[in-house]
Amino acid sequence: MGWGYGRGRRGVAPRSWALRWGGGVVSGRSYADCVWRCTGPRWSGGGSGPADGYAQGLGWYCAERSEERVSPLPVGKALAFAVQGERRCLGVRRAGRWIVCPYGAALDGASAKDQCARCAQLDRSRSVAADTMADDPRPYGVYLAYFGPGLVKVGITAAERGPARLVEQGAVAYAWLGRGPLMAARRAEALLGSALAVPDRLGKAAKRAARGALPPLAERVGELAQLHGRARELAGWPETLEPAEFACEDHTELFGLDRVPAGAAELGGMTAGAEIVGEVVAGVGSDVYMRLRLAGDVADGGGGGRGEGEVAVLDGRVLSGWVLGAASGRVTTVPVRCARPGPVLDSPGLWGA
Repeated sequence: MGWGYGRGRRGVAPRSWALRWGGGVVSGRSYADCVWRCTGPRWSGGGSGPADGYAQGLGWYCAERSEERVSPLPVGKALAFAVQGERRCLGVRRAGRWIVCPYGAALDGASAKDQCARCAQLDRSRSVAADTMADDPRPYGVYLAYFGPGLVKVGITAAERGPARLVEQGAVAYAWLGRGPLMAARRAEALLGSALAVPDRLGKAAKRAARGALPPLAERVGELAQLHGRARELAGWPETLEPAEFACEDHTELFGLDRVPAGAAELGGMTAGAEIVGEVVAGVGSDVYMRLRLAGDVADGGGGGRGEGEVAVLDGRVLSGWVLGAASGRVTTVPVRCARPGPVLDSPGLWGA
């Protein structure tokens, strides 16, 4: 079967359809023949500086019209949305556009993965992350990304993207190690792993836990500087990789990390009909921190409820593939759970950050 789209697979949006959060239309115009599906968290903007103009938002895609857009999620934005219908595979992104899943595959509502197995396989067939794109002629940067004390990883990103990958991962701070051809960057990444035991991925739970108890800036810079120096002294550094002098960039202000509480609760997976009502507190990588409105708050008239003002974090990737509409209720119905411990190192795969 070729890559295409069957109009009848995903249903038709009613003529009055519009997604409204906090009284404002988020997904833009609505069409009688167009279904807007969320594509998950997006960091738009960027500029000449380390993190100039970056802002967190949610992406949207209408397959019928091959249109995309991003709705911003600024601090203080009121949210009141409901998950509708069935979560569907978004397909594969190639050359800056979506190739829609021809199978219309349904997805697990609790998973951060937004692709079915067959689309994921196609995605990996031409991917730097999966080492199936060795002929990429673009220069790559090698970086050290800091997420908390003892939580530093090494990674690579296309130089043309600048710090975008670091922002998307939610790196608290970072420093460049060097720049050069893809395979040289890969060798440097592997060298740090074998010689200094620096991982190339870290677990989500460990990164979240560290955000609420970060050391002062000077300590963060010091840990990165020490590892940067050790890395540059290693024998076997690729000759074609141009080294970078140490310079630390910090994302504390960009992410609003001073507003992220220690041990923030977590929102569970999505199910059809589930609703989230609250206010944006901060955005870190794919995570959105929200001050939720829960049943206890309404019952107590806004005072003394169990979860009054409770801040919880949602991995925005679980929204990918869903149609989101206006909430019909006044409270969050998605399960809220205590923060759960997890492994420091993430399992291998494209979803490791």
